Amino acid sequence: MRVLVDTNIFLDVLLNREEWVDTSRDVLNRLEQNPGVGWIAWHTLSNLYYIGRKIVGEEQTRAVMWRIVRSFEVCPAHGRIAVSALELPMADFEDALQVAAGVAAKADWIITRNEDDFKKSPIPALSPERSLQTIFHDPGW
Repeated sequence: MRVLVDTNIFLDVLLNREEWVDTSRDVLNRLEQNPGVGWIAWHTLSNLYYIGRKIVGEEQTRAVMWRIVRSFEVCPAHGRIAVSALELPMADFEDALQVAAGVAAKADWIITRNEDDFKKSPIPALSPERSLQTIFHDPGW
């Protein structure tokens, strides 16, 4: 199984977003414990760094970035993936880039807090809560 994690899940944890941090952290921890299952889009790294260093600072952001690149697979990035994102029938280009990265990584699921934005995605999207019930429901995870 392969799961692409949307940027907002990492931001929940990095920025300690009170409403979502616990569930997002649980999802990320479960993926970290299963090498090769968790994937991120290449551009997620730049988005996290850009936002994180402005809000929580350089040191904390870099520490989180190191943890991510050691624990998650990074989807390849090249022009064909960008073209495929432009070809997707999605309103938001960043979401389309997530989907295109997921397709390139052969992801089975996308975990995001914005499920509605991924309705036209060829990869099913789940919220962190739903992923815990659907993907991670087995205590052996």
